[in-house]
Amino acid sequence: MMKPMTIALLAGLCTIAAPSFTPAIAAAPTLVTATPALTIDDAVAKANKSIEKIVAIPSKDRTFDNTVGAIDDLLATFEQDTSILIFLSNVHPDASVRDASQVAEQKAGDFLVDLGKREDLYKAVKDFVANHSSEVASLAGEKKRFLDFTLRDYRRAGMELDPAKRARLTEVQKELTRLGIEFSKNIAEDSPVVLLTATELKGAPESLLKTFPQNDGVYVVGLTNPSYTPLMENCSDETTRQKLWMAWKRRGGKKNITVLENAIKLYAEQAQILGYQHCADFMTETRMAKNYANVQKFYAELKPLVRKKAEADMAEFTAFKRELTKNPKTELMPWDFQYIKNELTKSKYAVDGEKVREYFPMDKVIEGLFNTTQSLYGLEYRDVTKTKGGTSSRPLWHEDVKLFEVYDKAPGPNQGKMIGEFYLDLYPRDNKYTHFAQWSLVNHKAWNDGKVTLPLAALVCNFSKPEDGKPSLLGHEEVETFFHEFGHCLHTIVSTAQMNRFAGTNTELDFVEAPSQMFENWVWDADVLNTFAKHYKTGEPLPKPLLDGMIAAKNLGSGLDAENQFYYGMTDLAYETTKDGKVDTTQVAIDLYPQVTCYNFKPDATFYQASFGHLMGYTAGYYSYMWSKVFAADMAQRFKELGMLNPEAGMYYRNKIISQGGTRDASELLKDYLGREPKLDSFLEQLGMSE
Repeated sequence: MMKPMTIALLAGLCTIAAPSFTPAIAAAPTLVTATPALTIDDAVAKANKSIEKIVAIPSKDRTFDNTVGAIDDLLATFEQDTSILIFLSNVHPDASVRDASQVAEQKAGDFLVDLGKREDLYKAVKDFVANHSSEVASLAGEKKRFLDFTLRDYRRAGMELDPAKRARLTEVQKELTRLGIEFSKNIAEDSPVVLLTATELKGAPESLLKTFPQNDGVYVVGLTNPSYTPLMENCSDETTRQKLWMAWKRRGGKKNITVLENAIKLYAEQAQILGYQHCADFMTETRMAKNYANVQKFYAELKPLVRKKAEADMAEFTAFKRELTKNPKTELMPWDFQYIKNELTKSKYAVDGEKVREYFPMDKVIEGLFNTTQSLYGLEYRDVTKTKGGTSSRPLWHEDVKLFEVYDKAPGPNQGKMIGEFYLDLYPRDNKYTHFAQWSLVNHKAWNDGKVTLPLAALVCNFSKPEDGKPSLLGHEEVETFFHEFGHCLHTIVSTAQMNRFAGTNTELDFVEAPSQMFENWVWDADVLNTFAKHYKTGEPLPKPLLDGMIAAKNLGSGLDAENQFYYGMTDLAYETTKDGKVDTTQVAIDLYPQVTCYNFKPDATFYQASFGHLMGYTAGYYSYMWSKVFAADMAQRFKELGMLNPEAGMYYRNKIISQGGTRDASELLKDYLGREPKLDSFLEQLGMSE
């Protein structure tokens, strides 16, 4: 998952995650003179001074660079001054830092909402357009695109509305920022605990059980990503799996339902004020989909095809569960999926997930990931973690964190030069962001004086920590997740966009996952896995029968899994397509489940939406996960044609897709890379089916 720091800033639609902690950190990376760390108030004041300079320019002296381009400059500077302040709320162990961070997030969000409503700045842009037509007509590339986007964003910010409506829109957008902060905080601070006996935990890995405290022979099971998945995959007691599933799906609590439903009303009001039918139409306008109707068409085309595979999966999984339980009438339930898939993988393909982990120690996975990407994309990573004897002056928020510099080894003007940096924060801890995500903290930016700001990314993960001299061992799905998130990191780092607005992952929301989803394919390639999958004790490579079984089992349950993703996306859209925003989110989630999935079950004892952070971060946008998978599969097929470990194929992809960011529409980038229009074929093939 990619966590953007700024989205559609002028439209006041940003979902910044912003803390008011002041670490001793440079505002921008190496090629720009470092500035002292700023508080959020300092950053806002600095940005306001930049705005004053823009609006004070006489009409006759206006140019693109000093008026329109200057907006990108001030937003880039604001991002550099605030992004790490913003980010620390997700990772810092100190509660006071996190709390201060959330205060700053609100201030940063409010500033950006107000920025999109500045009448004086809007008039300055209109003045340039109206009175400098020859320069406007000569604009091309990123500059023309930025002007077009700026005018569009002003319209979407309500600048063409009367003052009363504009004032109400500002109130709505500021409250949405506050609700987004509250929603995320409630999820992060809700750590469910389930009390279970050894009998109830039968089948759970012994190494995992050792990490749980005991009270009178009862395990106190704290649910985090590293504990939840292996428990659901291995616990043979269905009642235990149901308890765990229920606890996991109730994170965030009923208080988050209130937060979510209040936000949905405000999103609907925002759309109505701006003249859109509903929130989904407003949100999709700036994406590949363009409107809600096209998303409906996407689901209408894909769902019947996937249903065939899902029904076959349901039949196979149900039959196997009945065989295991000796109960000919039992049905497959959602909390069975991971366990039955794991057991079926062992039985049918001789693949034991816990045995597979032994071949993916963290150091070897990192080595394989780094070697593969360095070779493919002409890069070099250098560990400069200061606490580990490195050279960087950048601060670390925890002793587990590492920092790397990225150097370009490909022929060209940047050969031998540093082009970016990234943090790795790999292990869980209390109050840390609980999933896996990449943050683009600073984006590539070329300034008019010739200086360049280099990108800075952060990968935040939650893999099991090393314990008792045993390294962190990753499941194969976790290796896939690591490659996915690193795909986002590469998208950020190798950007060549000149303007901050279009750099790195600043592309359409329903395309931004595609490059990272594509990179998941490398962990299913035997030649790639053979370069790094080694037993943590013996160093022996992954046995061929085990590797062959893993690859053969890739599509096991893929139809059920795809329908689950449809459910998330369609629930999100159901929330955001009402005109008044009055939605019983729990009832909608309950009713849609049996309509969209093959399960004969209604989740009426849960409220998963309370813990589904994407509902606030990807509003009316979770469909993009499956939407972008179609493009990811097509791009992966093109890469395979050229060679999965072929550096020429890597550089072709780097130059055509990930270096481009949002400088062109994603549909154009795809057609240029593929040499044709995208197709569904490769996606269906990846699911284990064909049209």
